[in-house]
Amino acid sequence: MTKSTKFSPEVRERAVRMVFDAKDQHESQWAAIVSIAGKIGCTPESLRRWIRQQERDTGQRPGTTSAEAARVKELEREVRELKKANEILRLASAYFAQAELDRRIKS
Repeated sequence: MTKSTKFSPEVRERAVRMVFDAKDQHESQWAAIVSIAGKIGCTPESLRRWIRQQERDTGQRPGTTSAEAARVKELEREVRELKKANEILRLASAYFAQAELDRRIKS
């Protein structure tokens, strides 16, 4: 069974700063990651992903920044809501159009 631990953004930022500060004390960035991950209680892979995201956010690495990802997520949510609204309006107009046709036939 896996243990799910949620680290606060402050802990993540501190861990990333610690890796950047300790880079010179280790033979590679991965060695620094492994060392610091053990100290804060996360997996090295989690810390590596936090570092890569920080690098993307600061422009050191190409890719989607956190702000861009949040904006895309918000736009996708908005699109889903608009599609639902359009579907409701389409069904309502079809219902009322049919009701109008039924009313004209009975008259």
